[in-house]
Amino acid sequence: MRKFMLTLRLWLATIILFGILYAIIGIISTYFGLSSPLFFAILAVVVVLGQYLLGPKMVEAVMHVHYVSPEEAPQLHAMVEELAMNANIPQPKVGIAEVNLPNAFAFGRSKRDGRVCVTRGILNLLDEEELKAVLGHEISHIRHQDMAVMTLISVVPLICYYIFISTLFSDGDSDSGAGIIGLVALAGYILGNLLVLFISRVREYYADEGSVEIGAKPHKLASALYKLVYGTATIDKDQIKQVEGVKAFFVNDISDARNEISNLQQLDHNLDGVISQEELTQLRDTPIRIGTGSKIMEVLSTHPNMVKRIKRLSEMG
Repeated sequence: MRKFMLTLRLWLATIILFGILYAIIGIISTYFGLSSPLFFAILAVVVVLGQYLLGPKMVEAVMHVHYVSPEEAPQLHAMVEELAMNANIPQPKVGIAEVNLPNAFAFGRSKRDGRVCVTRGILNLLDEEELKAVLGHEISHIRHQDMAVMTLISVVPLICYYIFISTLFSDGDSDSGAGIIGLVALAGYILGNLLVLFISRVREYYADEGSVEIGAKPHKLASALYKLVYGTATIDKDQIKQVEGVKAFFVNDISDARNEISNLQQLDHNLDGVISQEELTQLRDTPIRIGTGSKIMEVLSTHPNMVKRIKRLSEMG
């Protein structure tokens, strides 16, 4: 039932997002005829195609990824092979990003083109089962093909932005019509971005559940997420800024790690730096405390609040 609700939220948000774009194009048709909507439709196809073709190369370049063979990284390959088999997908390419930031990410154009990468930082931070749980999370993204969904939907607010900008330089004779279109496009851009962020957060919950489905232990994924927040908070801000452009691919929101620490302290009762199975079980029946600032930040984040994610994992035990 929980998985069904996640899928329903994902599709409803996507339908609303494209409904916004359809409404804006309809308004443009009213004022400018069919040529302008056709232009933006062509623009949408070009942007989606460009992201589809160039996206993987851009991620590889930003993250300094190099792919490793089974001989170079036998343990990593064995984990990915086992999880991919459990997920019933072709084995993804395995890569290591030469970045100190502890994290992992998946990308690619399809299930057959999937790539799973870990940073050098995460290899020095997590134990074997925690790392396996994180890899399960990333393989679940490939299994659900939500990378393609994100590529597609991210174009909608971008087109709304282009429409808004184009109205700023419109002919003075059609100021009233252009003004209405500009305001609607601006509203579509803001709402569209919020919906894209919402869908991004839903897919993270979906991937957490997927990781458990294909063999990860909930408390090990919870512990890994906990460690990633603390590990990220120790990284120099300049290093984080260098990879912020691709942060939606990561397991956690690297920009908000420092703010999440205060809320996470309520989970680690014995302060040993991990979330044990006992601590996760206790959390199932314990109310969580999240500050107002954290709730606001979550709405503007690509990832769910970490305390909420770990609370949800406690319900999977």
